[in-house]
Amino acid sequence: MTDERPKPPGGAHLRTIAMPRDANPAGDIFGGWTLSQMDLAGAAFAAERAGGRVATVAVEAMKFLHPIAVGDEVSCFCFAEEERTASVKVRIETWTRSPGGKDAEKVTEGIFTFVAMGEDGKPRRLDEEEGD
Repeated sequence: MTDERPKPPGGAHLRTIAMPRDANPAGDIFGGWTLSQMDLAGAAFAAERAGGRVATVAVEAMKFLHPIAVGDEVSCFCFAEEERTASVKVRIETWTRSPGGKDAEKVTEGIFTFVAMGEDGKPRRLDEEEGD
């Protein structure tokens, strides 16, 4: 893992603010909330590459490096790792920045696998447009 915030063209694939409803009683954001934000970012990224609907089929091991606090800006950055006949593997890095802060820190990363889906709900090839 690198210590430098990514700078992909177009910026982060998802940016949001961690809110009190997403926190445990200690004020730390639930890991499941973080995972869902990563899934949203990765699915949008994969759908663009797949030319249509995708479904998450796997998430490789993740390690949480730092807690996320209420009010932190949470940014997810997506990178294509591998494309196969019907699937896309996406590496997603999640970074936080405190309100008004300039320094960001990586809180987790993971590899998510998405499968291209047809209108019938079955896997389709990436080179097929949805609805073909």
